Amino acid sequence: MADACRRAGRQPGDVTLVGVTKYVSADLAARLVEAGCHDLAESRPQALWPKAEALATLGPAPRWHLVGHLQRNKIRRTLPLVTLLHSLDSRRLLEALDAEAGIAGRPCGVLVEVNLAGDPERTGLPEADVAQLLEVAAACRHVRVRGLMGMASVPKGPGASSSARREFARLRELRDRLRPGSPPAVSLEELSMGMSDDFEEAILEGATLVRVGSALWEGVAS
Repeated sequence: MADACRRAGRQPGDVTLVGVTKYVSADLAARLVEAGCHDLAESRPQALWPKAEALATLGPAPRWHLVGHLQRNKIRRTLPLVTLLHSLDSRRLLEALDAEAGIAGRPCGVLVEVNLAGDPERTGLPEADVAQLLEVAAACRHVRVRGLMGMASVPKGPGASSSARREFARLRELRDRLRPGSPPAVSLEELSMGMSDDFEEAILEGATLVRVGSALWEGVAS
């Protein structure tokens, strides 16, 4: 990560490592926190719940991120545990989050997930629909949009690196187009992009959050 930051002319502190723990037990996740990674993530709420409980007594406790799809019927249990939801992808979910955050009496930080591949089988909004959702978010009292999230469509194989970098560049360019006209209640400072196989390309294109899982756990028994 530090090397990619240097190549991009950025400071290493500009990028946060979000350690994805879906591959390992709560005990190993705790080791990652002890090693200095204080931002952890799960892709499924039902996996996040027990790990967040198990690690709550650590000092300091990790900041949890949810990087996968969140069903509305799991919002109430999940919301108090997460610092940032990376996968806002619909108006229905936005409105449900706003309602639950209001009941809980605490703001909800989110990233809008963008479907960079244009694949209808994938989650995320089409690029053309992001601006409209930001307008809706501006009227929400308890949801704070902090940026965008995207995944490269070709994570492995020949040409994957250059393809990923082009898609990450597109997400950054979308953010840069939207930011000047964004409503005052919406900030777009965060770009969550890049995983184990392409986080360096993501950093070169402006990622502020990289979601790394398998690269952290290679050779480690769960």
